Amino acid sequence: MSEATLGNVPFRVDNCSIERTLGIVGEKWTFLVLREAFSGVRRFADMQAATGAPRQVLSARLARLVDEGLLRKVPYREPGQRQRDEYRLTQMGLDLYPIMVALMHWGDRYLSEPDGPPVLLTHRGCGALVEQHFRCADGHEIAGPREVTPVHGPGASVTAAGSPAHAGDAAS
Repeated sequence: MSEATLGNVPFRVDNCSIERTLGIVGEKWTFLVLREAFSGVRRFADMQAATGAPRQVLSARLARLVDEGLLRKVPYREPGQRQRDEYRLTQMGLDLYPIMVALMHWGDRYLSEPDGPPVLLTHRGCGALVEQHFRCADGHEIAGPREVTPVHGPGASVTAAGSPAHAGDAAS
């Protein structure tokens, strides 16, 4: 559950999107699999070599990402070999890219070696470094969390002052 305030009244969101997302991707090996998928790695053996994940762990993570709709299997066959599957990002998986970049930038800022980050992301079109920015729907730049106010969304299931309620119930 996530806790925030609406005005001066604390509320808990019982169906938190962050919690749901972490239920799918909130594990080290899953993020490493996604890192490799974003880098173009598609085959099991290549993914295992790049991540160092134990075979059973990698198999389980790939199956979960396929089941959740972040990856899809695409069959392929090398000459003289049995058919195997490649793993490709779906749109749902591709939409995680800003999260991956944010994690990388945070790690670069706080955990890099003294020489600097191990990987830099550049725009293929011009070569400039990739940056992330937050903007509101009206185009204003948002510097950080102190400039954001959480409010009930249309699907919020909230608890205020210890009593369960649905956001739509509060308007009645």
